[in-house]
Amino acid sequence: MKLLFVGVQGSGKGTQAKIVSVKLGIPHISTGDLLRGADGGLKKEIDSYIAVGKLVPDELMLKVLGVRLFLEDCKKGFILDGYPRNMAQAKKLDEITSIDKVIEIQISDVEALTRAIYRVTCGKCGEGYNTKTNPSKKAEFCDKCGGALTKRADDNEAAMLKRIGIYHKETEPILSHYKSVKINGEQKIENVTRDILAALKIKN
Repeated sequence: MKLLFVGVQGSGKGTQAKIVSVKLGIPHISTGDLLRGADGGLKKEIDSYIAVGKLVPDELMLKVLGVRLFLEDCKKGFILDGYPRNMAQAKKLDEITSIDKVIEIQISDVEALTRAIYRVTCGKCGEGYNTKTNPSKKAEFCDKCGGALTKRADDNEAAMLKRIGIYHKETEPILSHYKSVKINGEQKIENVTRDILAALKIKN
Protein backbone atom coordinates (compact mmCIF):
# COMPACT_ATOMS: atom_id res chain seq x y z
CA MET A 1 0.00 0.00 0.00
CA LYS A 2 1.55 3.25 -1.18
CA LEU A 3 0.22 6.13 0.91
CA LEU A 4 0.66 9.87 1.08
CA PHE A 5 -0.09 11.77 4.31
CA VAL A 6 -1.08 15.39 3.80
CA GLY A 7 -1.98 18.17 6.22
CA VAL A 8 -1.15 21.71 7.19
CA GLN A 9 1.88 22.08 9.45
CA GLY A 10 0.89 21.06 12.97
CA SER A 11 -1.83 18.66 11.81
CA GLY A 12 0.04 15.67 13.22
CA LYS A 13 0.65 13.96 9.89
CA GLY A 14 4.23 13.06 10.83
CA THR A 15 3.13 11.57 14.14
CA GLN A 16 0.37 9.55 12.46
CA ALA A 17 2.67 8.43 9.65
CA LYS A 18 5.08 6.98 12.22
CA ILE A 19 2.30 5.15 14.10
CA VAL A 20 0.57 3.77 11.00
CA SER A 21 3.86 2.70 9.39
CA VAL A 22 4.55 0.44 12.38
CA LYS A 23 1.03 -1.00 12.28
CA LEU A 24 1.25 -1.72 8.54
CA GLY A 25 4.90 -2.79 8.54
CA ILE A 26 5.88 -0.31 5.82
CA PRO A 27 8.45 2.52 6.04
CA HIS A 28 7.57 6.12 6.87
CA ILE A 29 9.51 8.31 4.47
CA SER A 30 9.85 11.92 5.55
CA THR A 31 11.47 14.00 2.83
CA GLY A 32 13.17 16.17 5.47
CA ASP A 33 14.81 13.11 7.05
CA LEU A 34 15.63 11.78 3.60
CA LEU A 35 17.53 14.91 2.63
CA ARG A 36 19.39 15.02 5.94
CA GLY A 37 20.32 11.33 5.65
CA ALA A 38 21.59 11.38 2.06
CA ASP A 39 25.21 10.40 1.46
CA GLY A 40 27.83 10.38 -1.26
CA GLY A 41 27.34 12.52 -4.33
CA LEU A 42 23.68 13.18 -3.53
CA LYS A 43 24.62 14.63 -0.13
CA LYS A 44 27.12 17.03 -1.73
CA GLU A 45 24.53 18.13 -4.26
CA ILE A 46 21.85 18.65 -1.58
CA ASP A 47 24.24 20.50 0.74
CA SER A 48 25.18 22.90 -2.04
CA TYR A 49 21.61 24.23 -1.93
CA ILE A 50 20.92 23.98 1.81
CA ALA A 51 24.20 25.72 2.71
CA VAL A 52 23.09 28.89 0.93
CA GLY A 53 19.48 28.72 2.15
CA LYS A 54 17.94 27.57 -1.13
CA LEU A 55 15.19 24.96 -1.55
CA VAL A 56 16.28 21.65 -3.02
CA PRO A 57 15.04 21.60 -6.67
CA ASP A 58 12.23 19.21 -7.60
CA GLU A 59 14.51 17.30 -9.97
CA LEU A 60 17.01 16.58 -7.18
CA MET A 61 14.26 15.69 -4.69
CA LEU A 62 12.84 13.26 -7.22
CA LYS A 63 16.27 11.69 -7.69
CA VAL A 64 16.60 11.15 -3.92
CA LEU A 65 13.08 9.71 -3.73
CA GLY A 66 13.71 7.50 -6.73
CA VAL A 67 16.57 5.83 -4.88
CA ARG A 68 14.64 5.44 -1.60
CA LEU A 69 11.33 4.17 -2.99
CA PHE A 70 12.98 1.28 -4.79
CA LEU A 71 14.78 -0.15 -1.77
CA GLU A 72 13.77 -3.59 -0.52
CA ASP A 73 11.71 -2.34 2.46
CA CYS A 74 9.38 -0.40 0.13
CA LYS A 75 8.27 -3.45 -1.86
CA LYS A 76 5.11 -3.81 0.25
CA GLY A 77 4.49 -0.07 0.21
CA PHE A 78 5.42 3.10 2.06
CA ILE A 79 4.02 6.24 3.67
CA LEU A 80 5.28 9.45 2.09
CA ASP A 81 5.27 12.56 4.28
CA GLY A 82 6.27 16.02 3.04
CA TYR A 83 6.21 15.47 -0.72
CA PRO A 84 4.58 16.37 -3.04
CA ARG A 85 3.74 19.88 -1.83
CA ASN A 86 2.22 21.15 -5.07
CA MET A 87 0.71 19.93 -8.34
CA ALA A 88 3.97 20.18 -10.28
CA GLN A 89 5.66 17.88 -7.75
CA ALA A 90 2.68 15.48 -7.82
CA LYS A 91 3.01 15.12 -11.58
CA LYS A 92 6.76 14.55 -11.22
CA LEU A 93 6.10 11.85 -8.62
CA ASP A 94 3.76 10.12 -11.09
CA GLU A 95 6.81 9.54 -13.29
CA ILE A 96 8.45 7.21 -10.75
CA THR A 97 5.59 5.69 -8.73
CA SER A 98 1.84 5.64 -8.14
CA ILE A 99 0.01 6.52 -4.92
CA ASP A 100 -2.85 4.26 -3.79
CA LYS A 101 -4.47 6.69 -1.36
CA VAL A 102 -3.96 10.08 0.24
CA ILE A 103 -4.80 10.61 3.91
CA GLU A 104 -5.60 14.27 4.54
CA ILE A 105 -5.47 15.11 8.24
CA GLN A 106 -7.68 18.15 8.65
CA ILE A 107 -7.42 20.79 11.35
CA SER A 108 -8.64 24.39 11.34
CA ASP A 109 -6.28 27.27 10.68
CA VAL A 110 -6.82 28.44 14.27
CA GLU A 111 -5.84 25.01 15.60
CA ALA A 112 -2.76 24.89 13.35
CA LEU A 113 -1.70 28.31 14.63
CA THR A 114 -2.18 27.31 18.27
CA ARG A 115 -0.26 24.08 17.87
CA ALA A 116 2.69 25.79 16.17
CA ILE A 117 2.99 28.78 18.49
CA TYR A 118 3.11 26.59 21.61
CA ARG A 119 5.06 23.68 20.10
CA VAL A 120 8.39 22.60 21.62
CA THR A 121 10.54 19.58 20.80
CA CYS A 122 13.18 17.63 22.70
CA GLY A 123 16.56 18.33 21.16
CA LYS A 124 17.76 14.89 22.25
CA CYS A 125 15.05 12.35 21.34
CA GLY A 126 12.65 14.41 19.21
CA GLU A 127 9.62 14.00 21.48
CA GLY A 128 7.11 16.79 20.92
CA TYR A 129 5.09 18.80 23.44
CA ASN A 130 2.70 21.75 23.46
CA THR A 131 3.23 24.17 26.33
CA LYS A 132 -0.49 25.01 26.34
CA THR A 133 -2.30 21.73 25.68
CA ASN A 134 0.28 19.02 26.34
CA PRO A 135 3.13 20.39 28.50
CA SER A 136 5.97 18.29 29.88
CA LYS A 137 5.81 17.57 33.62
CA LYS A 138 9.03 19.44 34.21
CA ALA A 139 9.08 22.73 32.32
CA GLU A 140 11.78 23.00 29.65
CA PHE A 141 12.75 19.31 29.91
CA CYS A 142 11.54 16.14 28.19
CA ASP A 143 9.56 13.60 30.24
CA LYS A 144 10.93 10.78 28.09
CA CYS A 145 14.70 11.36 28.22
CA GLY A 146 15.31 14.53 30.23
CA GLY A 147 16.67 16.42 27.24
CA ALA A 148 16.19 20.17 26.88
CA LEU A 149 13.08 21.33 25.00
CA THR A 150 13.62 23.76 22.14
CA LYS A 151 11.36 25.89 19.97
CA ARG A 152 11.78 26.34 16.22
CA ALA A 153 12.62 29.91 15.26
CA ASP A 154 9.88 29.93 12.62
CA ASP A 155 7.14 28.71 14.98
CA ASN A 156 5.68 32.18 15.36
CA GLU A 157 2.38 33.68 14.23
CA ALA A 158 3.64 35.57 11.17
CA ALA A 159 5.63 32.63 9.78
CA MET A 160 2.84 30.15 10.51
CA LEU A 161 0.18 32.28 8.81
CA LYS A 162 2.39 32.36 5.73
CA ARG A 163 2.81 28.55 5.80
CA ILE A 164 -0.95 28.06 6.21
CA GLY A 165 -1.58 30.29 3.19
CA ILE A 166 0.91 28.35 1.08
CA TYR A 167 -0.71 25.05 2.13
CA HIS A 168 -4.19 26.17 1.03
CA LYS A 169 -2.94 27.67 -2.23
CA GLU A 170 -0.36 25.10 -3.34
CA THR A 171 -0.81 21.80 -1.47
CA GLU A 172 -4.59 21.40 -1.16
CA PRO A 173 -5.08 21.26 -4.97
CA ILE A 174 -3.14 17.98 -5.16
CA LEU A 175 -5.97 16.25 -3.26
CA SER A 176 -8.06 16.25 -6.44
CA HIS A 177 -5.16 14.53 -8.23
CA TYR A 178 -5.41 11.44 -6.00
CA LYS A 179 -7.94 9.23 -4.24
CA SER A 180 -8.05 11.03 -0.92
CA VAL A 181 -9.89 10.67 2.37
CA LYS A 182 -10.36 13.35 5.03
CA ILE A 183 -9.61 12.57 8.67
CA ASN A 184 -10.50 14.82 11.59
CA GLY A 185 -7.14 15.74 13.12
CA GLU A 186 -8.64 17.62 16.07
CA GLN A 187 -9.09 14.45 18.12
CA LYS A 188 -6.91 12.47 20.49
CA ILE A 189 -3.94 10.90 18.71
CA GLU A 190 -5.30 7.36 19.16
CA ASN A 191 -8.67 8.37 17.67
CA VAL A 192 -7.02 9.88 14.60
CA THR A 193 -5.08 6.63 14.15
CA ARG A 194 -8.30 4.61 14.53
CA ASP A 195 -10.03 6.66 11.82
CA ILE A 196 -7.07 6.35 9.45
CA LEU A 197 -6.99 2.55 9.82
CA ALA A 198 -10.76 2.40 9.33
CA ALA A 199 -10.42 4.44 6.11
CA LEU A 200 -7.78 2.00 4.93
CA LYS A 201 -10.07 -0.92 5.94
CA ILE A 202 -7.48 -2.24 8.39
CA LYS A 203 -8.41 -3.58 11.82
CA ASN A 204 -6.87 -1.62 14.68
